[in-house]
Amino acid sequence: MKVDVAQGSIEKSTADTIVVSLFEGVTSPGGATGAVDRALNGAISDLIAGGDLKGKAGEVAVFYPRGAIPARRVLVVGLGKQDKFDLEAVRKAAATAIKRARALNAKHVATVVHGAGAGGLPVAAAAQATVEGSLLASYRFQATRHKEEENEVESLTVVEFDQERLAAAEVGVETAEAVVAGVALARDLVNMPPNVATPTKLAEVAGQIASDHNMLLTVGDREWAAGRKMGAFLAVAKGAGEPPKFIVLEHNGGRSDLETIVLVGKGITFDTGGISIKPSERMGAMKSDLGGAAAVLGAMKVVGLLNLPLRIIGIAPATENMPDANAYRPADVITASNGKTIEIISTDAEGRMVLADALVYAGQYQPKAVVDLATLTGACVVALGAVAAGVFSSDDNLRDKLVAAGTTTHERLWPLPLWPDYREMINSDVADMKNSGGRNNGVATSAVFLQEFTDYPWAHLDIAGMALSEKDEPYIPAGGTGFGVRLLIEFLRNW
Repeated sequence: MKVDVAQGSIEKSTADTIVVSLFEGVTSPGGATGAVDRALNGAISDLIAGGDLKGKAGEVAVFYPRGAIPARRVLVVGLGKQDKFDLEAVRKAAATAIKRARALNAKHVATVVHGAGAGGLPVAAAAQATVEGSLLASYRFQATRHKEEENEVESLTVVEFDQERLAAAEVGVETAEAVVAGVALARDLVNMPPNVATPTKLAEVAGQIASDHNMLLTVGDREWAAGRKMGAFLAVAKGAGEPPKFIVLEHNGGRSDLETIVLVGKGITFDTGGISIKPSERMGAMKSDLGGAAAVLGAMKVVGLLNLPLRIIGIAPATENMPDANAYRPADVITASNGKTIEIISTDAEGRMVLADALVYAGQYQPKAVVDLATLTGACVVALGAVAAGVFSSDDNLRDKLVAAGTTTHERLWPLPLWPDYREMINSDVADMKNSGGRNNGVATSAVFLQEFTDYPWAHLDIAGMALSEKDEPYIPAGGTGFGVRLLIEFLRNW
């Protein structure tokens, strides 16, 4: 969808469909909605007075001007209660409107910046949220099936009346387009079949990002990883039919004058559980076990598009976890690249193994912060549901920055503890630690395990339950969500 910004009055737009908005409880619309109402001889006010338009969140009223204004149709989308209004309400309202416009076969939609007037939101942030909601709701994954053509909205014009606010609106729109491109990439990678989204495919995607945005790229194979003594990563990869890839992207890699942030994403392109094999029911959902790597690659794409003024390193250790004659086994003892030994309790606790060597590797960049993302434990889903990701951090300031970014983007995080008691649960009689603390201690023991491979400010985001959605939400379709991309970019932009 092409997006542009125009200065003027929305009721004069030549788009076939225009979108304005209304807060719940408003009886006399003002601003752009009021201007459209006047142009329609009070049609919007009449509907409000008759109780047929209340401005509730998720509500859309359709008007046909019949020549009163250039547009063929007018959509009035509800924003909900003003005292509960925020950027998430903007995203949802924009998403609801664009979906209705698409269902009505609209081709060119013009919209106001929801919330930048009576809503009191900053223009740039509101414009970003308006375009994010519109574009994210328009996402479809159709790469592996033939389907009858469906209507698509071809262009979206963001209309701003005030000339002095135009530049801020343009910044918001440009940011939104970049962010959505990264989210779409992450969604695509999660949605792809596992025979398509292989470690090699992830490396190819990283190569394209590097080429497009002048980033340094390293793609390590088995021999490369062996030379760096990445025993934990290689243990998981032993049973893999697809060759593993240790992927590193560096934005401003040669800049020693910039602060360094490292993003690490778990890239298990399909997880059978290995020798500790999972039940066959719903195993297909394990194609989403690369959700952390997908988020990191998506975020690095956005980093390049926005050319953020930081030195940002993206690391994605990618491999399958498969059971064959070469696969690692329960009771094996594995040595990671920092020399620490790991007793294998379960080969299905493989994500923390590949992350261990990735976190050690991150240390060479002398980072100010390292954030890892992983669909790591079912226990986190039990704890938080498919509502929020868990965050563990060795640094309170880093944790607070991530939580704030999650609140702004509605990719919410809930802090969880790294108490020493959890570390005792992975003590081993034959190694420095176990790779699992058992079924009842999964979410926290996985985090204290990862902490053993860090010596810098670090945060771990357990995004299990968030990378794949079973139902359609206003701007998140069923399937891959792209969770983490918007959160990471908000975090980096505010660093």
